Amino acid sequence: MVYWMQAAQRSEYNHALEYAIEHANRLRKPVVVLFCLVCNYPEANERHYIFMLEGLRETQNSLEARGVQMVIFQGAPELAVPRFAQRAALVVTDGGHLRIQRKWRDNVAASINCPLIEVETNLIVPVEAASPKEDYSAGTFRPKISRQLGRYLVKLRHRKPRVDSLKLSLDSLAIGDIDRVISKLGIDRTVGKVERFRGGLSEAKRHLRAFVKDKLDHYADRHSDPNVDCASNMSPYLHFGQISPLFVALEVLKKSSPGKDAYLEQLIVRRELSYNFVYYNGGYDNFKSLPAWVMRTLNYHRRDKRQYIYSPEQLEAAGTHDVCWNAAQEEMVLTGKMHNYMRMYWGKKIMEWTRSPQTAFKIALYLNNKYELDGRDANGFAGVAWCFGKHDRPWLERPIFGQVRYMNSNGLKRKFDPDKYVKTVHNLRTTQDRYDK
Repeated sequence: MVYWMQAAQRSEYNHALEYAIEHANRLRKPVVVLFCLVCNYPEANERHYIFMLEGLRETQNSLEARGVQMVIFQGAPELAVPRFAQRAALVVTDGGHLRIQRKWRDNVAASINCPLIEVETNLIVPVEAASPKEDYSAGTFRPKISRQLGRYLVKLRHRKPRVDSLKLSLDSLAIGDIDRVISKLGIDRTVGKVERFRGGLSEAKRHLRAFVKDKLDHYADRHSDPNVDCASNMSPYLHFGQISPLFVALEVLKKSSPGKDAYLEQLIVRRELSYNFVYYNGGYDNFKSLPAWVMRTLNYHRRDKRQYIYSPEQLEAAGTHDVCWNAAQEEMVLTGKMHNYMRMYWGKKIMEWTRSPQTAFKIALYLNNKYELDGRDANGFAGVAWCFGKHDRPWLERPIFGQVRYMNSNGLKRKFDPDKYVKTVHNLRTTQDRYDK
């Protein structure tokens, strides 16, 4: 029995893994977990690979403790999975919704002689069960997914394999020394690792425990203030499937807290709405994925005079006149994660300072995917699209933005102390400069 692990890179609360073990136990067969390390994954760089490998190393060790061998294959799934499937009764994989992930699964399914079963485990409600079509706002999506939560928001039973697979003689890439692995992969190394976050389930659980214990009670009132540390920091770990959203939700539900509903709105409704977007909208990474009213109003105002116009290079270097925007860009570059409220402001200003909304959309996606640990996934694509009007409604018409929601620096001042935020990021830069030396 082969579990081709791809999007859910963990050994706990993994429905695909448990499904594979259950069927292997019925047949009294061993389970082998196969992970394909693809060195040319679109827009991935050293920052992403290091974080991922840190998690995979921990996953490999925890699977071994359960009597399951994990094989790391350097290469495309279309090469590795058919080879492992030759003697397999069944191949199981986890759910993947991006274009490349769906292409891999289609290609593998067409090239193996045994069944390939895809099991959703990185969403609480499977995307097709939540809604049969693309939803245009959280307002239409929320009641649909809420009706399903009683069925899916339940604990997952963990099974013990009856047959140990550790004695099988299988070649695997050694990932114990991550620096050594990185040096041999031939990946993009222009963006280095971050010191703030380490990959792996144990690190994800550490952040989650701190959030539930010390931050959740204040989340509803203070999550928009980047000067107050109320973030769960789950997004990088959810991105790589290093922690289960189901596990996170169940841990949050254990506590009676005034911030619980606000957080679950983000974790379940907003996050899974983004998967609805990429699943049903094949052009999710293109300006044309935006609603018709958005494209109409932005195109009507595309020739409006801009007070400032910045090149992609100036934006990437945080070289604008706006110290708050520069700080947000630097926070992302330095830590691999930008505060969510600043992320909205950041995207809106790119649209305001670029010659056309189409160009702005491309730049925002490029920067987000290059530096964010949680970029290049459904949340990232939907988050950028939201800045341009996706999942929102028309607002009062104004220059450049048309009817798309507008944000300015005065709005930041109403939410928090911008000067304090800028100073905090400056201190991060100073610390990083010392570290680099």
